[in-house]
Amino acid sequence: MNFLSLLDKACKKNDSLLCVGLDVDLGKTGHGTSSVTDSIFDFNKKVIDETASYVCAYKPNIAFYEMYGIEGLQALIKTIEYISDDIPVILDAKRGDIGHTAQAYAKSVFDVFKADAVTVNPYLGYDSLEPFINYKDKGVFVLCLTSNKGSSDFQIPQQDEEPLYMHVAKHVKKWNVNENCGLVVGATNAQMLKDVRSEAGNMPILIPGVGAQGGDLESSVKYGITKDRNRAIINSSRGIIYADKPGIEAKRLRDEINRYR
Repeated sequence: MNFLSLLDKACKKNDSLLCVGLDVDLGKTGHGTSSVTDSIFDFNKKVIDETASYVCAYKPNIAFYEMYGIEGLQALIKTIEYISDDIPVILDAKRGDIGHTAQAYAKSVFDVFKADAVTVNPYLGYDSLEPFINYKDKGVFVLCLTSNKGSSDFQIPQQDEEPLYMHVAKHVKKWNVNENCGLVVGATNAQMLKDVRSEAGNMPILIPGVGAQGGDLESSVKYGITKDRNRAIINSSRGIIYADKPGIEAKRLRDEINRYR
């Protein structure tokens, strides 16, 4: 099953547009006498067990595993293996490099870590993304408009010229020959999200920035969904995984998202 079909199936089964970011910081969770690998995996397992009925996807950010070295990467592999085959995993890696290096990154993400989709950086152009796009059954989410404060340095114009993020959206639309591309648009830029969705058509849009980053949930859902009211992937990480009861928080946010659909 290709990524888009897997995503649509998970959205329908769980009536959900919610994605949970599995960004584990042992400084917040602790690991006692357990190994780093076991500590990270056990934490993720608990979150997954409690939230799997309420999500359309999971999104581990590779940085939170790389910082623990080999043991962290082993935990990432175990975590992805543990997630049900019915729920897609988007590996947030933001890869982007020259073609030969990109081929190695694509092999790592899809053949070693076994992710269903990945985030990538378009700055180097199409040849840096082609190795990922060539994995026809995998999803490729291209950074379009990010949720961080520094996004205004390059992505948002100061005058009347067309903004960079719209150039990205238009290019990705052309590159989407395998129907496996998507875009990343931060929840902190709701009106701009509306413009991107208008250009993107039915491509999925991954929307981080809800919760700790202050993104507006109602506008993100309203402007992020397609005419069929799907393919907006609303990500929440810290607000769910560090909650006393992640399952209850995931259900609450899933249901709030659905009210805005």
